[in-house]
Amino acid sequence: MNVLWIVIDCLRPDHLGCYGYRRNTSPHIDRLARQCVRFNQMISPHIPTQPAHTTLFSGHDVFDHQVVAQGGAHELEPEVRLLPDLLRERGYFTAAVDNIGRWIEPAFERYEKYPRWDHQGSLPWRNGEEVTARAVSLLGEAAVRKQPYFLFLHYWDPHTPYLPPPPFDRMFYTGDEKDPAHTSMEAVWQSPWFANYFAEWMEGVRDIEFVKAQYDAGIAYSDACLAHVFNRLEELGLDDDTLILLQADHGEELDEHGCWFDHHGLYDTNVQVPFLIRYPDRRDAGVVVEEMTTLLDVAPIVAETLGFPELAAGMRGASPAAPTPAVYLTECTWMRKRGWRTPEWKLIEALEPDIYGKPSVELFHLASDPGERRNCAAERPDVVAELAAARDAHVTRRLAETGRPDPLLAQADALRIWQPRFAAGKRG
Repeated sequence: MNVLWIVIDCLRPDHLGCYGYRRNTSPHIDRLARQCVRFNQMISPHIPTQPAHTTLFSGHDVFDHQVVAQGGAHELEPEVRLLPDLLRERGYFTAAVDNIGRWIEPAFERYEKYPRWDHQGSLPWRNGEEVTARAVSLLGEAAVRKQPYFLFLHYWDPHTPYLPPPPFDRMFYTGDEKDPAHTSMEAVWQSPWFANYFAEWMEGVRDIEFVKAQYDAGIAYSDACLAHVFNRLEELGLDDDTLILLQADHGEELDEHGCWFDHHGLYDTNVQVPFLIRYPDRRDAGVVVEEMTTLLDVAPIVAETLGFPELAAGMRGASPAAPTPAVYLTECTWMRKRGWRTPEWKLIEALEPDIYGKPSVELFHLASDPGERRNCAAERPDVVAELAAARDAHVTRRLAETGRPDPLLAQADALRIWQPRFAAGKRG
């Protein structure tokens, strides 16, 4: 069995048609979704991109792999093996179209790197076409090889800055985003952290709905690019022999919590991601999984499906899950926070002052407030204490099991890499 694993960076499930979105952002993904198992509560426990992908490919948590920050100095320890590397040892042709680099690159036999945006804000980004062209070429090569393939595709186009190319660039917006009558961007432009960066790619914009529409247009562009990959898969006769996974590494903040156009904060807008899995025989097509799952589960699922239960068992044994059902959350790039999520509650604690001035402790009752709009920490100290105790017990247990430091504390200097660049308007 072959594997086609697609990650669309920053993609929120609630902006896809197959998850009920009002805009037609994803017709080709929606078509695929009808043949898939759909997960409605897939959680990315360690954000942003580098921690998320390390978790995704290893099946290990942050206490094991120690990758807690974007662009931090820590390198992955050699004993933490990634799934593509393990599959290569078992006879798979492993290839990726990606540009994370670091420890992800050497895990693949073939690693097709493509240029990222230049942050000038002067041109639309056509990264999706770069990925698709290389993907189609690799599929052609895989089709003539006498071995199964594992192909990873990383699409970045919904990622900030939102600069979708024509004809997608104004697909969901028809007004004048710079009309002085609009005032919804006033708070955004007052941000000491991000105003300079935003000015690089949306100077003069006054309507926040325009920016949200551009994010959606980036999704539509990625979706159109994926159509070519799906078509080529069928043309080569690989469709019925390929396990397809489509998901995001993390989500995106679009002003729901007074955070803007990036992926910082442990709200579900950032940590809840889409996850679709299509089996070659289309089994379980249309099944919806409502139980909370995490990126830690994905690599073991793939290993088991491919017939390597020993790999799945090794991954699950290395990073035992938190007491079910609960997820330990971390971020340590733009802000340093940790969280504890159950199906009913979310506890978020800031280990350094929040750059938006938010409280150091936030508690949300997800059952009645799924949008996490009302912080009830002050009125429910009993729940805060209960969740904090469960979280701390989990941390203590994992530190004892791994014998490694808590990376959220040991790597706090990773924040210093990003904060000056943000204030100067430099995102990458």
